[in-house]
Amino acid sequence: MIQEDRNIIETNKSNASRKIWVTFQKEGIHKYPAALDDPKLATGGWDDVSFLGYPHRHIFHFRVSIEVFHDDRDIEFIQFKRWLQRLYDMAPDGDEGHSNTKVLELDYKSCEMISDDLYLQIAAKYPGRDVTIEVSEDGENGCEIHYEDTSKIENAFKG
Repeated sequence: MIQEDRNIIETNKSNASRKIWVTFQKEGIHKYPAALDDPKLATGGWDDVSFLGYPHRHIFHFRVSIEVFHDDRDIEFIQFKRWLQRLYDMAPDGDEGHSNTKVLELDYKSCEMISDDLYLQIAAKYPGRDVTIEVSEDGENGCEIHYEDTSKIENAFKG
């Protein structure tokens, strides 16, 4: 490999976008009230999903990616995962003796709404970073939302 190729590789490595990711699960109950009587949902046919209008249980699966700025534990991922899990703990203050076993009462919240709520918590603790959140019901159906740090875009126009 010639020196020019090495320089390109090193530049690419230095400029690479870096993220860490963690996963966790949480039992929850929610409902989709519109499913009870919206004719697009309560069809009476093969595609009827009116049952979603009643409270039902899922294991919600989370996969959270967050931008990091260097490759030596900018955010330590085990600590990040534990912090995220504690957001859903039984005791708001995280007292000893409490565990992550309380069922989430999500009322009408969709996977997208759950993701948005979680993003607000992450952005408050770790501002100025791109974040991607996946939330799924039972690891089967869900959403993926990428929250781009717009301050980078704004700063590019200021410079």
